[in-house]
Amino acid sequence: MNWQDAEREYEDEVIGETTLGRMFEEAVERNANRPAQQYKGGIYDRSLTDSVLTAATPGEYRTISYAEMRDIVRKLSAGFHDLGVDRGDRVGIFANTRMEWAQCDFALLGAGAAVTTVYTSSSPDQVEYLLDDPDASAVVVENEALLERVLAVEDELDLEFIVSMDDLDGYDDREDILTLEAVYDRGEETFDLEAYQERVDAPELDDLASLIYTSGTTGQPKGVQLTHWNFRSNVNAVRKRFAPRPDKPDGVPALDEESVAVSYLPLAHVFERTAGHFVLFATGACVAYAESSETLQEDFGIVQPTTATSVPRVYEKIYDAIREQASESGAKQRIFEWATDVGVEYQQAESPGSILTAKQALADKLVFSTVREALGGEIELLISGGGSLSPELCRLYHAMGLPIYEGYGLTETSPVVTTNPPEAVQIGTIGPALPGVDLKVDETAADQAVFSDDPGDVGELLVKGPNVTQGYWNKPGATQGAFVEDDAGERWFRTGDIVHIRPDGYLEFRDRVKQIIVLSTGKNVAPGPIEDAFAASEIVEQAMVVGDGEKFIGALLVPNTEHVREWAAEEGIDLPDDPESMCDDDRVREYVQQEVDRVNGNFEKHETIKRFELVPQEFTEENEMLTPTMKKKRRVILSRFEDRVDRIYEE
Repeated sequence: MNWQDAEREYEDEVIGETTLGRMFEEAVERNANRPAQQYKGGIYDRSLTDSVLTAATPGEYRTISYAEMRDIVRKLSAGFHDLGVDRGDRVGIFANTRMEWAQCDFALLGAGAAVTTVYTSSSPDQVEYLLDDPDASAVVVENEALLERVLAVEDELDLEFIVSMDDLDGYDDREDILTLEAVYDRGEETFDLEAYQERVDAPELDDLASLIYTSGTTGQPKGVQLTHWNFRSNVNAVRKRFAPRPDKPDGVPALDEESVAVSYLPLAHVFERTAGHFVLFATGACVAYAESSETLQEDFGIVQPTTATSVPRVYEKIYDAIREQASESGAKQRIFEWATDVGVEYQQAESPGSILTAKQALADKLVFSTVREALGGEIELLISGGGSLSPELCRLYHAMGLPIYEGYGLTETSPVVTTNPPEAVQIGTIGPALPGVDLKVDETAADQAVFSDDPGDVGELLVKGPNVTQGYWNKPGATQGAFVEDDAGERWFRTGDIVHIRPDGYLEFRDRVKQIIVLSTGKNVAPGPIEDAFAASEIVEQAMVVGDGEKFIGALLVPNTEHVREWAAEEGIDLPDDPESMCDDDRVREYVQQEVDRVNGNFEKHETIKRFELVPQEFTEENEMLTPTMKKKRRVILSRFEDRVDRIYEE
């Protein structure tokens, strides 16, 4: 039996057809005394640690068991129910990824509510839209700062109450503003096990479990309706792929009750909600919540996780930090570069041979073992989604013994559609479809001449399966436009992404349909692969390819300022202090041109970057050039640097 057949036929106690609340309860029954969550001290002024939990020592993590987590979830659920939350109500969660987010999620689902999510970067106007559009009856906020954003627009909302995860000071005159501790106390007084169990099982599988709003890269966010079965079926399919199945060879990593994860992506986004939350708790794993994406190395070192989910931009930043630490001296840098070259060669070789094997062992001893230790020393598998991962960067991670398994999904698909199986990874692909998910392409959406060298099918990816949404909240027009019926009357979701389905069933991501650049010569160019080619660069921090309607491809490049200044110092070059002046310095441009030439060597003539401009500002969520899931907001970037784009194409 091959791995695909074994995967399809696999069943165990994690896989089931239950509500998400019941899924959690069953996981607790199997894992009551096992660690469920770890929380870091010194970050939040948690209201629950006043009486319910012991505060963690600042800078250290404290663990609670599944039984302890269940007690909190049950009492919070009863408290929310006593406050009036009932089946079908929409309740917002407006907070960073943290222990209480997960507890509130299961508590509200257990009360029969649907959770609607709000990003912490949302402005008051966005908060108003994200709570008013779903007609939310209540919202759980993180702290006073986010509470004030809600209060700034509360006259436009119909909220029955607001709950803060952290302690509050100065709101005693508002009976409708409570702390999470107060909700817990209320639930402790009113909790009835039989009534709670009835509420957990009351929703139908097709009942709404969550409204997750799209990032808004192409206009106003749309509320994606996801049911209990959308999520549950996706948990089942991911379990089939990553479970410790008996057919897997020894040494193949898996997700099981021994797994320990670090969670830091927004739980407001579907990727972390499923892969870093529902899947892990259904499995019986332990989830530790990082302080922030800026403290990952410290948090990994303390927690010693076996797994994590992340987006490509975070993997790029982690690699940059690893390389920077290895470059403290010229000798160390040369050893690091030699080791990564050896590792990639070893990883790509079908039969490495004794000499290459010996080199790999030395590289591991000198460099890779140190890198792994810096990330806790226990990493078995890393998951990448939410964007395209550079194959070069993926190979570097595999070479270091930190295997990344890339996948693909969308909010509308709950989200996982494809992912590389640990026993049969193909770097440079996003893997084959999960069991139970059907795929095909619409070839009319892509210029077939551009992809004539790709054996297989190329076009817009269409998806059908139990994980696919029924549509967008209050947007029938958008819902109708998102689906297409085939000749057999089957309804397929249009992803808006161009992919290549290879003969072996593995998919290669090409680009968003709307982001394909059409040159004035008629040539079509996918910007994603060109931008990804800079991912492991020590010279260029970020890249955005431009050129729609123009004669040639150009690029906006964010230089690695620290590296460029180190290079200049070594060369005896005195660069201007002002970042913008540095970007305009001819010597810097000549240095960056060498890196552009290197990247251009991997592409066809019409895909090469003919001219570029350096920009002095990194693309971040804070300056609104990245979404909360670190995708580029291309229209914002083009507007922000319009003058530099004009420079690229001036005669």
